[in-house]
Amino acid sequence: MQIEVGKVVDGKVTGITNFGAFVEMENKVTGLVHISEVALGFVKDINEHLKVGDSVKVKVVSVDEKGKIGLSIKQAMKPKKPDSEKPRTKKSPEEFVWGEKKSDTPTSFEDMLSKFKQSSDERMHDLKRNIESKRGTGGKRSTSMY
Repeated sequence: MQIEVGKVVDGKVTGITNFGAFVEMENKVTGLVHISEVALGFVKDINEHLKVGDSVKVKVVSVDEKGKIGLSIKQAMKPKKPDSEKPRTKKSPEEFVWGEKKSDTPTSFEDMLSKFKQSSDERMHDLKRNIESKRGTGGKRSTSMY
């Protein structure tokens, strides 16, 4: 079997280390699956994902001049549907209005600016009141000692 970068092949786990797993492919050719290429998520302990003797599909990621073969299990998994086929759930900027549902009637820039200013003033007032309550009354302290 000719080892080609990008090819997906079947293999068998022959050894596990703390940094990856050795996988034997056809013709007794062995490559290494780095721990970062074992699963889609973070892998803390490779033994939770693989055992010696497991059959796996791997993708040949690299072959260096010394003959070392880099493999990936997560890249060999079938790709998910592209984002364009997923239903759209996020709102576009023109569909979003400052904390209110968008009405069918168009609003002028001045109206939107006025609502924003009013909302901002209310939030600033609440913030000041909250800060003052944490500091105490906010009154002046007496500076005389007697």
